[in-house]
Amino acid sequence: MSDELELPEREGMEFDVVIVGAGPAGLAAAIRLKQLNEELSVVVLEKGAEVGAHILSGAVVDPVGVDKLLPDWRDDPEHPFKTPVNQDHFLVLGPSGSLTLPNFMMPPLMNNHGNYIVSLGNVCRWLAAKAEELGVEIYPGFAATEVLYNDEGAVIGVATGDMGVGRDGKPGPNFARGMELMGKYVLIGEGVRGSLAKQLISHFALDKDSEPQKFGIGIKELWEVDPSKHKQGLVQHSFGWPLDGKTGGGSFLYHLEDNQVAVGFVMHLNYKNPYLSPFEEFQRFKTHPAIAPTFEGGKRIAYGARAITEGGYQSVPKLVFPGGALIGCSAGFVNVPRIKGSHNAMLSGMQAAEQVAEAIAAGRSADELSGYEAGWRDSEIGKDLKKVRNVKPLWSRLGTVGGVMLGGFDMWCNTLFGFSVFGTMKHGKADYAALEPASKHKKIDYPKPDGKLTFDRLSSVFLSNTNHEEDEPVHLQLQDAALQKSSEHDVFAGPSARYCPAGVYEWVEEDGGEPKFVINAQNCVHCKTCDIKDPNQNINWVPPQGGEGPVYPNM
Repeated sequence: MSDELELPEREGMEFDVVIVGAGPAGLAAAIRLKQLNEELSVVVLEKGAEVGAHILSGAVVDPVGVDKLLPDWRDDPEHPFKTPVNQDHFLVLGPSGSLTLPNFMMPPLMNNHGNYIVSLGNVCRWLAAKAEELGVEIYPGFAATEVLYNDEGAVIGVATGDMGVGRDGKPGPNFARGMELMGKYVLIGEGVRGSLAKQLISHFALDKDSEPQKFGIGIKELWEVDPSKHKQGLVQHSFGWPLDGKTGGGSFLYHLEDNQVAVGFVMHLNYKNPYLSPFEEFQRFKTHPAIAPTFEGGKRIAYGARAITEGGYQSVPKLVFPGGALIGCSAGFVNVPRIKGSHNAMLSGMQAAEQVAEAIAAGRSADELSGYEAGWRDSEIGKDLKKVRNVKPLWSRLGTVGGVMLGGFDMWCNTLFGFSVFGTMKHGKADYAALEPASKHKKIDYPKPDGKLTFDRLSSVFLSNTNHEEDEPVHLQLQDAALQKSSEHDVFAGPSARYCPAGVYEWVEEDGGEPKFVINAQNCVHCKTCDIKDPNQNINWVPPQGGEGPVYPNM
């Protein structure tokens, strides 16, 4: 901020533990800390307007995490796990037909019986109530934007962003200074590609001994369908069409309670063709003969998008730094073949909390939680991720058909014999580096939406309830405008207009025919795809004012 030297000092608050992010990892950590020592002061910061507002996931949840955290949860009439899985289908889609794979062919870890179809946002709302009952302080609408260090370089807290700052970077009439929240330890559970996690990974070189993190983009709609087409408890996963054999991705239909169906599409972000649009591929997917009948006579009621970590076992960075640790999706604990991460997120929050409680009891603070780093690979998390560690690299190298077949074989080997014939494969280059110049590819002519089954971006963004003040600094920071023109536009044909699922980016011609890069930041649903896929890493996503962004109901 230009007037930063003239601003008043930030007020500060001190806690034993500061947790950034009220997702499954952060809330599980908070609850576990209070279970271990009710005297600990614990605060959770959440950038969304309410807990759950920014939570988006499929979601089929393996209850192992909540079983360990709250063993008696089934006795709580308010719990959100209302729909157990009772049917589990896996489809391979072709352009006009589909093939159902027999369940006996699938490795046991892919079996969803015993799991629950849920809204993960509602799970977090429920966990937040449990945390507050134990005395945890939760502050929604406060975005942590800065890491605070002591003179020795250890993390000692975070600061929330200033509110009421104008587009020019100067305090407006409703300006309010951010706050400093200090803690003996700080746990970072911001989710995928969190801004503070990104800073900490770079600052402490936490990823120097790990493979590059890999990502996908998950796009989801929630529908209310005709009761005759609803099959509560049905889980249906699929891969294949509309993606070609070289582009990784998959899709799902989850039948929840109350005639609701969640439909989603995940596309791996290591795709090469800059003309590909994950959003448009999702819309095409819904027109498949095996998919479209579910939605006849139905109504779309919610929409959202979110990046997903896909690197798995070999891409997890060092988790600890002086003064804190990474937990949940900030650490990258998603099991890609299972399309599940919330169970590992909760387990990681609990493991970190146990180490924090032990350290504080011993009179320590602001040091490394070495036990958390040393223990995760031998825990349920490490065992879960190790079995599937080669699925993603095999898919990336061999394409869908060969990669899925060998990936399945590798999972069977790990399940039956406890080893892989492939060892632990490397991922290679980061996703942004996989994008190829437009000259190597042809434009894709996507069909126009019909407004009944398929839709455009803007009507979709409307359903996300996203909102940002127009007169505030743009939270999508373009580092070099000239580079965006000379490379993103001239070499790669402006892929930002296609990889963004919310219509944030567009290239428009000014008078004289000169293209101009336009950022419609008010449309942003905080998926972080731009921060990941821009071929020059020229776009930096930072949190807007606290409370802004999407407000997802039942997602």
